Amino acid sequence: MKSTTHILVVRFSSIGDIVLTTPIIRGLKEQLEGEVHVDFITKAKYASIVESNPFIDRVITIENKVSEVTVELESTPYDYVVDLHNNIRSRQVKSIVKTLSFTIDKRNLAKWVYINLKKLHLPIGHFTARCFQTVQALGVEDDGNGLDFFIPDDQAVSANILPAHFHSGFVAYAIGGLEAGKILPTRMIIELCREIKKPIVLLGGPEDKGRGEEIAAAVGESVWNSCGSFSLNKSASLLSLASCVITHDTGLMHIASALKKKVISLWLATTPEIGFAPWQPGEGSVMIEADCKKRPTSKLGNRGFEDGCVYNIDLQKIARHCT
Repeated sequence: MKSTTHILVVRFSSIGDIVLTTPIIRGLKEQLEGEVHVDFITKAKYASIVESNPFIDRVITIENKVSEVTVELESTPYDYVVDLHNNIRSRQVKSIVKTLSFTIDKRNLAKWVYINLKKLHLPIGHFTARCFQTVQALGVEDDGNGLDFFIPDDQAVSANILPAHFHSGFVAYAIGGLEAGKILPTRMIIELCREIKKPIVLLGGPEDKGRGEEIAAAVGESVWNSCGSFSLNKSASLLSLASCVITHDTGLMHIASALKKKVISLWLATTPEIGFAPWQPGEGSVMIEADCKKRPTSKLGNRGFEDGCVYNIDLQKIARHCT
């Protein structure tokens, strides 16, 4: 009888990037021969993203340092490490585990050339596709079933928490983003919400709450601000109830894709070609990009956007896709 194959998958951050690894986790669990035990190591603040994933047997977390879990890593007889991060911490993991490892190619040179010359002279590829390339020697292939995101039963919310006029359907708008270059200015979000002829639920973290309140106050009762009021899983549950999802280049974009929602993704300082476009989202999904020759202004959208060129985007076109 074949013994259990033990695999450690490494991805420390962030929300969207972790969600984008889920098809590979599923493939490892389902496509390899015999019994497969999959552990996933990540930062503690992102554990809720994967704790309910039935294709993961154990979630190992760190606060800051890999040394926090040295004993735990050394005590498990891993057959393979699948490094989907390729950074200093993931290399520390591999030095502790000391087994056969497979490491993602980050395509840093190709990204640098694209960002600085604005042309794809070298292939970058989608992050999830590169994750599959990382494990191709194990025979794991894309099953075409997209991303996974599992909402625990005790984190599911009902549309009944919303005002009555939202119960017949609403648009979810994930207004957050890690960098200012990825986020529409508040005045433009207000203008966009006024263009949309459906109730709108604003989604985001505590850092987005103030902006959400400003938008809701300006637009009126057709906007309901949930930013900062719910956990990530509860926000995802709200998102799952929406008829469509408007989102910046952020983690909720990938969660919406996992839930097979119609995703209208907005691309400002960054571009889909950097490798983090929605992966197999729901029917009718579209990517709407700003008209600005400077794009991408940087890999992360954290610089080069200050003159406002990246915000040159057609708000009416966005609204039409939510009708």
